[in-house]
Amino acid sequence: MSGSGQASGLGAHGGRNAGEGPLLLGVRHHGPGSARAVRAALDEARPRVVLIEGPPEADALIALAAEEDMRPPVALLAHAVDEPGRSAFWPLAEFSPEWVAIRWALEHEVPARFIDLPATHTLAWGRDEAGEGPADGPDEPAAEVPEPAGSEAPGGRGTDGTEESADGDTASGDGSPVHDAVRVDPLGVLAEAAGYDDPERWWEDVVEHRSAGQGDVFEPFTVLEEAMEVLRETYGTGGHDRDLVREAYMRLQLRAAQREFGDDVAVVCGAWHVPALRRRSTVAADKALLKGLPKVKADMTWVPWTHRRLSRRSGYGAGIDSPGWYGHLFGAPDRPVERWLTKVAGLLRDEDRIVSSAHVIEAVRLAETLAAMRGRPLPGLSETTDAVRAVMCEGSDVPLALVHDRLVVGDVLGEVPQTAPAVPLQRDLDRSRRRLRLKPEALERELELDLRKENDAGRSRLLHRLRLLGVAWGEPAASRGSTGTFRETWRLRWEPELSVRVAEAGVWGTTVLAAATAKAESDAVAASGLADVTALAERCLLAELPDALPTVMQILADRAALEADVGHLAQALPALVRSLRYGDVRGTDTGALTEVAAGLAERVFVGLPPACAALDAEAAEEMRRHVDAVHGAVGLLVEVAAPGRGGGDDASAPVHRGLRGRWQAVLKVLSLRDSVPGVIRGRAVRLLLDDGELAQEEAARLMGLVLSPGTEPGDAAAWIEGFVGGGSGGGMLLVHDERLLGLVDAWLTGVSAEAFTDVLPLLRRTFSAYEPGVRRTLGELVRRGPGQRGSAAGAGSGIPGFGAGLDSDRADAVLPVVRLLLGLDEDHDDDVAHADDNDLAGVAG
Repeated sequence: MSGSGQASGLGAHGGRNAGEGPLLLGVRHHGPGSARAVRAALDEARPRVVLIEGPPEADALIALAAEEDMRPPVALLAHAVDEPGRSAFWPLAEFSPEWVAIRWALEHEVPARFIDLPATHTLAWGRDEAGEGPADGPDEPAAEVPEPAGSEAPGGRGTDGTEESADGDTASGDGSPVHDAVRVDPLGVLAEAAGYDDPERWWEDVVEHRSAGQGDVFEPFTVLEEAMEVLRETYGTGGHDRDLVREAYMRLQLRAAQREFGDDVAVVCGAWHVPALRRRSTVAADKALLKGLPKVKADMTWVPWTHRRLSRRSGYGAGIDSPGWYGHLFGAPDRPVERWLTKVAGLLRDEDRIVSSAHVIEAVRLAETLAAMRGRPLPGLSETTDAVRAVMCEGSDVPLALVHDRLVVGDVLGEVPQTAPAVPLQRDLDRSRRRLRLKPEALERELELDLRKENDAGRSRLLHRLRLLGVAWGEPAASRGSTGTFRETWRLRWEPELSVRVAEAGVWGTTVLAAATAKAESDAVAASGLADVTALAERCLLAELPDALPTVMQILADRAALEADVGHLAQALPALVRSLRYGDVRGTDTGALTEVAAGLAERVFVGLPPACAALDAEAAEEMRRHVDAVHGAVGLLVEVAAPGRGGGDDASAPVHRGLRGRWQAVLKVLSLRDSVPGVIRGRAVRLLLDDGELAQEEAARLMGLVLSPGTEPGDAAAWIEGFVGGGSGGGMLLVHDERLLGLVDAWLTGVSAEAFTDVLPLLRRTFSAYEPGVRRTLGELVRRGPGQRGSAAGAGSGIPGFGAGLDSDRADAVLPVVRLLLGLDEDHDDDVAHADDNDLAGVAG
């Protein structure tokens, strides 16, 4: 091997004979072939100590790898004590050579030590240079400079701390651009030299498909070291100062181990580093590189990891494309193709696709044939994927995408023992989730909660508190089949980064409740707008934080008193009123919140008419949405403020009920004021009509005035948009009231050609929002002419489309079904049943 010097006490090659120096095992991180080769080499060499690339602070955690409830994939997590969001990960899978080396050392009662640069320097390095482009050389990825987990550097490079790259080195974690003049992928260069266009395929052929124990067990490491030596000679280090420092530290640790154990030392590290560890260097020179490194106080522990986070598809740019496939190769060294295709067939059968044993046999034959045609020793992932597509998926990529997601990548989530170090907040979270029977899972799943049940209510509180702390284990989703406030739906998925978020949130308290309370109070003080405070009040009620509510409510009242923008007030009111409902379901006292909401509503009533004058089209549409939101909020406020609902008392009830009347007076002003844009006037008329405060004839008269020839076509179209658009059920109103439809039809047919071009986009937006069946019915009515339907249902009725009076027989027929839907007891006494029947008859009518 040209150009390789020899330091005192360091061996000359990767093979091993007695007295020839330490055993240097250069590997590809997360490679099953490398993992098997490492185990075979260790079994052959039987070293007295195993040195592994990784942070030395984790030496005390190595023993936990032998625990029964430690299941990879897992990761070492380091975070700065004073800044928990600054963190770094060292992920390990079952097929990672480092994990195999750790397990071998524990099984053989041999010391294992990490020898990479300590995390205390790694984290400080990242803090001091955040935002500066690291000056890295052509071959190495950027050094370990992690930002808070979950960020992503440009170009798709993962930034989860010190995740390892394909050539055995760490990926950038600083979230800043990497300004390398040339970046060389060592595997890519070797693959190209061997005539391959895909480095992954080359690696599979020369390493993964090579059975452990064939020939000299040290030969793969010798050959790989020679290749890396040539690459480093050809491309140089390119000024990789950080990696020079790391390698200097590793050499010092190697010398220290040799002084203690002699040459019976094995080193497992990225293949790229082996020539540097073999290089001649003095102790003084290595120590000089380490002088003056910045430091921070760091904590370290094990955390669960996932296969998905090991893959590039999740933003881990230094990872592997197919962790699930690599895990399979490591776990099934014999007949891997047959076992893999059997697993694929099982997955497709679970998804109700017809896949038989004959399909598996044919797919195996096709994969082997493709491998032979392509000159490969064994079928790889590309051959098995092509065989699955052709035989089991009938050429379709849709089921193939499922195979890739579930098997090639996978959703395996590791586990760590409870004895692993953790911040107090993490321990409280673990106790809470075990008590509530919430298990972290890597696969996204939906969780339906019934808040009337104690355990489900506890789960809801925990998830809401975690969201307030920035730990997004679950995200709320729309509940299917229910619009009541007693039901919640969550989408749950545990991501490894959440462990960092928990550590980061530990500054707020030692329990989830205390931390969420402190965080809510801090967010209320720092909130920039009134809407932010009202949203926070809602979240406090959802999370059941009674100690935080007084602070939030005081700030809310102060902000509401100073807020002059009606739009902001209208935006804040709905969230505030929504919060009042939780007093019913969660047993929360919302009396103070009701008073603030009522005062906020009064200010909206006073300021809304002037604020609606002289608006352009965009501002008018936004204000129309505010009017809709306030209308719904007022109705809900009146309902929840009634005595016995948890939000009001007998004295305040009349005041709150008067809110509806004052709001309807505001709507009447908006509907008649010419300076108000048409979209708002139309919506005000519609809301009054729906509430029964405006007669049908009066609504038709107002529409007729607006659609008269004297009105600008654009304003008339906007009025129609407000009256029957915006998802308000206006299509059904036109279907059942043909007089209104006739007015619209007559106006539209009378618009001039020039004006029609201007109003068409607005009208198209209005009517395109209707359901297809409604649009079809309207088209049929217009085709034969409104008012000419001749429907018997409308005969003699004051309102077209509706009967003249209540049909008691039809109402009685509905009662059993309604009682069943409402869950009413069939065994009520006759008086109660009679009263209920009268009430239900009114509803049915």
